[in-house]
Amino acid sequence: MYRTVQQSLLARIQAILAEKYEITLANLAVEQPPSIALGELALPVAFELAKRLRKAPRAIATELAAELSAALPEGVGSIEVAGAGYLNVRLKRSAVAQEIARDRHADIGGAGFRLVEHTSINPNKAAHIGHLRNAILGDTFQRLLRSDDYKSGYEVGVQNYIDNTGVQVADVVVGLVHREGLNLAGVRKLLVDLSARGERIDFYCWDLYARVSQWYTADADEAAARKQLRLETLHAIEHGGNETAEIADLIATAVLRRHLETMERLSIEYDFLPRESEILHLHFWDAARQLMVEKGVLYFETAGKNKGCWVMRRAPVSGSAEASSEQGSDGPDEDAKVIVRSNGTVTYVGKDIAYHLWKFGLLPGKDFGYRKFHEYASHTCWISTEAESEPGHPVFGRAEAIYNVIDSRQNDPQTQVVQALRGMGFTDEADRYTHFSYEMVALTPRCALDLGYTVSEEDQKRAYIEVSGRKGFGVKADDLLDQLIAAARTEVDARHPDLGDSDRDTIARQIGVGALRYFMLRYTRNTVIAFDFKDALSFEGETGPYIQYAIVRAANIFRKANTTEEASLAAFATLDLKGLLDSEEGTTVWETWLLAAKLTLMIEQCISTSEPAYLARYAFQLAQQFNNFYHRHHILNETDPTKRGLYLATAAVAQREMVRALGYLGIEAPERM
Repeated sequence: MYRTVQQSLLARIQAILAEKYEITLANLAVEQPPSIALGELALPVAFELAKRLRKAPRAIATELAAELSAALPEGVGSIEVAGAGYLNVRLKRSAVAQEIARDRHADIGGAGFRLVEHTSINPNKAAHIGHLRNAILGDTFQRLLRSDDYKSGYEVGVQNYIDNTGVQVADVVVGLVHREGLNLAGVRKLLVDLSARGERIDFYCWDLYARVSQWYTADADEAAARKQLRLETLHAIEHGGNETAEIADLIATAVLRRHLETMERLSIEYDFLPRESEILHLHFWDAARQLMVEKGVLYFETAGKNKGCWVMRRAPVSGSAEASSEQGSDGPDEDAKVIVRSNGTVTYVGKDIAYHLWKFGLLPGKDFGYRKFHEYASHTCWISTEAESEPGHPVFGRAEAIYNVIDSRQNDPQTQVVQALRGMGFTDEADRYTHFSYEMVALTPRCALDLGYTVSEEDQKRAYIEVSGRKGFGVKADDLLDQLIAAARTEVDARHPDLGDSDRDTIARQIGVGALRYFMLRYTRNTVIAFDFKDALSFEGETGPYIQYAIVRAANIFRKANTTEEASLAAFATLDLKGLLDSEEGTTVWETWLLAAKLTLMIEQCISTSEPAYLARYAFQLAQQFNNFYHRHHILNETDPTKRGLYLATAAVAQREMVRALGYLGIEAPERM
């Protein structure tokens, strides 16, 4: 409702600006006064107009206040001029509260297909803690975009790109074939034997990958030969049609299935799994190359260090010496981005350009074949294939906007893809291409010790310890989840011995998953995360369990009051508040209503900035606000029926919006804690 009032107010101001001053402003800022006593909104529009109108901001604000007061927008009680020219807006608290109780809120959404790509784990070993940040960020963002019961949203497709022909998969194949001595039949038997023993192939490959990575450099005399073996294995996998490629496909597919199981534990699902093998074998790059040459973006270098390569000009760093000097040079562009190496192999960026041209529907005559791969409760997950598509498949290569959740180490490749789009004249698409970057996840020394690792005295003094899959130092995602859930189960057992095992298991899972997801989301994307078990699972402070506990506390109020949230909100519609919310005591209650009404504002902010941390922070602040309200107003002991009705409705609204906010964060609200 807060955003509804805000939209109505801003529309009215735009109309006044157009009619009175013949001015249109692209954006109108809205702030919140430092104290609620000054109002619920503050508008600095007069300062934006001062130079254009050659008037003092306060004089402009006075004129605008008069115009607005002549026909106040819905929900607005008064508008006052404050300070040097602010417009302070006070809401009709009782009327707005009634609309909030009725769940009236602004809609969010629009036309056009949004493609969100996240997770994208190399299918060569188990998912680890760093992969979880990627997947949780992407899943949360698609929840914010997608249509649901609360908002119109957007049409969304969720992709998980599978690099099944890359060097990491080649390393595992080297390990299986040249270290374990297995052929194709032996690998098939290995998969059967692991399944029979209840062991996971992704865990097996985790250890194998670390051993192979160390084996490459263990013997200096053999290093060159082993590097060549790795390269030959990679080329065989890329080419396809041989036993090495079959082994790679068998292992990559088996590991991929385990990845989907891991992510489903966190309620993370996908719509489509495009594989690099199809990008290669369906010749996406050939079509992209032709288009890039025709558009003058890709050219053959005949001199300099890139002689014999197909290259494209890099996206210049704004204001840099390179940006100003390269245009005036007559020699070869030594900083050009190599797209096709002199030996004919296509670089990562080249394949990525082709892939993203397909995403936008700009790759003439090219699409994947589609077959069903995995069934979720609500939909089918499809995977790419070289074969003819199965009936009823969706179409994904038609995005209006793309969001790629890829860590910040890929900033340069992502920038070059956007540069290629711009160079080909696809400027609108380039503008709708978002690199959803994020920083790494590390471990606190305490967490590393809890996981059983040996941590030196020097490392114990550090703020965090980086993980490394190649070195075998890291946290498997499933192990992390198991430990979080086990720790939560210990707490649940102590608090609720009366509950059955199944109920305690469910609550422990909800707490453990909630703790992990919230910990990954509470930090802005450009912040390095140092994960810690005790911090994540704490019932105090900015954690998932803290918010879950606030929701449980609200539920307990209704249980003890022998009523429900729905009944409390229905009864609120009949209350005569008589200015109760306008009093000093009522203001402390109104603050909870006002914050609860800002969910759509937070969702819109998260979408516009590609930053889910804002919603995580909002959920925590709302939980704090509710807890403050709970401790200040003794709801169950209140004898005044009007106040009691107001307090119950306040608890109901806060609970409703906390549950919703957690839902968008992918976190469930337990019934007990």
